[in-house]
This record gives sequence, C-alpha cells and structure tokens, in this order.
Amino acid sequence: MNFDVLVIGAGPAGLSAAQSASTYGATVGIVDDNALPGGQIWRQGPRHPSAGPARALLDELAARQNVALLSGARVVQVLSAHTLLVERDGRALTIGYSKLIVATGARERFLPFPGWTLPGVTGAGGLQALIKGGTPVTGERIVIAGSGPLLWAAATTARLQGAHVVALVEQASAASVGRFARSLVQTPAKLLQAARMRAGLWRTPYLLDAYVSEALGDASVREVRVSQNGRDRLIACDRLACAYGLLPNTGIAAALGCRVDMEGPVEAVAVDEWQATSVPAVFAAGECTGVGGMELSALEGKIAALAAVNEFERARPLFAERARYRRFAQRMHEAFELNPDLRTLATPDTLFCRCEDVPYRDLAQHTSWRDAKLHTRCGMGPCQGKVCGAAAAFCFGWTRSGEQMSRPPFSPVRIETLLQVGSDA
Repeated sequence: MNFDVLVIGAGPAGLSAAQSASTYGATVGIVDDNALPGGQIWRQGPRHPSAGPARALLDELAARQNVALLSGARVVQVLSAHTLLVERDGRALTIGYSKLIVATGARERFLPFPGWTLPGVTGAGGLQALIKGGTPVTGERIVIAGSGPLLWAAATTARLQGAHVVALVEQASAASVGRFARSLVQTPAKLLQAARMRAGLWRTPYLLDAYVSEALGDASVREVRVSQNGRDRLIACDRLACAYGLLPNTGIAAALGCRVDMEGPVEAVAVDEWQATSVPAVFAAGECTGVGGMELSALEGKIAALAAVNEFERARPLFAERARYRRFAQRMHEAFELNPDLRTLATPDTLFCRCEDVPYRDLAQHTSWRDAKLHTRCGMGPCQGKVCGAAAAFCFGWTRSGEQMSRPPFSPVRIETLLQVGSDA
C-alpha cells in the first residue's frame, strides 16, 4: 500500500486531517488500532453509534474513493524513511507514504494509591470506553475522581446509561476551578458544553480540593476514602473511575525521529506553525502535540493536512481559531495543576508497577527511572512503563525519556509479522 498522505489515528485530529487532504485529491490512508473510527472522543459501541458532526465526517470519508480506512491496525515498526510495518487481522502490511500525519492522541495519567488495583477501579476515560463497549452500569453507584474536564465527560456518559454518580472528586481548588469556569466565555462552544454537563449532573456533589486516598473492598471496590481539606469521609460505591489528566502519546513520533519537548509538565511532539515536526514530510496534530480538547485537535488536523498537500494559504485562516483554543488549553492546564500532596498517596506496600508487581517501597530506594527499572523490572511489563513511568515522573521527579527511546515492536504482535522485517531486508 502506498498513499500520498498516511494518517496514524482516527480521532478528531486524524479524521479531520483525512477530510482536508482528500478534498484536494490526495490518496489518504488512515491507520487506527480501534475496531471502529472515532478515537476516545467519538468512540463507537453497540449502543453508541456515531452521531452529529462525527457521523457526517465518517460518512463523507466513506464516500470518497481516495480514502482508505484501516481500522484494527497497529503500527509495529518504522521500516525505513516513508515506510511503516503495520499489523491488521493478524497479517503484516507494509505501507508507504509521501507525507505522514501523526495523530496518536493521549492517554490517562494514573497515580497509585492503596486499593487502586481492586476490581471496579478504572480510569475515567476507561470507564467511558467500557460503557460505550457495552458494559452495563445501570443502577451502579460510581465515584469519579481525579482532575480536569474529563471527569465531567465520564460522569455524563455514565449518567446517560443509568448509573448513579454519587460524587465528582476534583483535586483542584475552588478558586482555580472558578477562574477556569469564568474564562469559558472566551470559548462559547466549551461554555455551552460545560453548562449542559453541569445541568445534567446538578444533583451530584462536586467536591473540590479533594482526592481519593484509598479504595476499600475485598473482591471489588465497595467504598472510597476521600480526603478534603484535611478531613476524611467514606463514600460507598460500586465503581471508582480515577484519572489525573491526560498525557500525549509521543512514542511513534519519537521513533520516527521527531523532536519531543516539554509542553508544560509533560512531553509532547514539537511542531511549527504548519504542524510540521522536526522530520521532513512528517506532521503531527491533536493531543500528541499537547492536550487541548476536541476542537483544537480538529483544527490542528486540518492545518497539518493542508500543509501536507501544499495548500498553505488555505491553512493560514485557521491560525487565529487555533490560537484561541490553545489559550483555552493553557488556562485548563493552569487551573488543574496537580496538588503536590498527591505524591504521598502510595504507602510502602502499594503496588506501583501493576504489570510486574513492584511495590512503592522497592522504587523509593532508587534515584532514577533507569536505576529503578534495572533493579526492579518496573516498566518492563505489557504497558512498557506507560502507567508506572508517568506516575514515577510525578511522584519522584524523575526525568524520563522512555517514550523518546521507544523500541520496536511498538505493541504486541505476531511473530509472523516480525519476520516480515527480515524478509523485506
């Protein structure tokens, strides 16, 4: 397979990029590891078909003969300049491109605390994915905790499926959240979105300057301990969804050689005004370049695609709106900056690396991520440090270039697929 423009990721950024590039006659390929397109924001499921703008965009792309959507496909390795190895349905595919747009999105950040490995404890976005995938939650009591607007989105998804959201627990202070809420007048679409979610959850307690310090239960979570302003309370629940913001997925871009810089407190793919990376012919868009929401992701995807097909003057009018949403993102990051007290949630016995069963005490005696990894196998399990590595960076202040040192294969694949590398050589 060969494309003029290859897009990695089928969320708002990737789909918007594909739409823009294909409009100007480019052959476009979209590679996405989910069974259906949409990413996390527009995730589809048995009772969650796409609707509205997402449905219109998908229908438009499906009708275009110059667009190929490869769902359920995972990028395995960079074979050479302008060539990727991809696995789909157990088969190896070699895909070539003239221009590449990386739109790999972001993932949740988890911070360890006692009980976080109990059944029934997931991420906030993870809860959304489970519900949209068909997991029933009708009548269940759910606590949603952590930080940022994602909590409200997850709570809304759960409520619409019949769950009882017993509490929203936000670690940011009332003053910070208040300032952020007032600033939404500068982005009317976000203000309307927030108003709708708040109206639907007006009976749900919104606890500010608070966090879950412990999940309690035996076979599954049964209640959580919430700390707020120095006082603790127990809240009974059947599920806990807990996440502390999002982290850009920079692994594939870094493997391509793209520069990855610090975007505030986290790493993100560095891009110029045209969304071009440091590698020629490679662009990046959406949350892998910095977390800023659906609207910003879609705008960045359009700009990247227009630049990729040399329609620069058509991209320039989008710069002002992109700047407006980037200012929104900056205000959001400032409002929901993590409380340093969250570094102290884990006890010595708390599992820090879930894949390799490494407790907090074993990591605390080391001085760097590399040292801890060599001595404890932390970060060497199936998630390859995506969970514990980010937590260690926050809790211990360790600088970590793990994603910048991504090694193939980027995800578990069949041996037969890896043999394709040797046969091509």
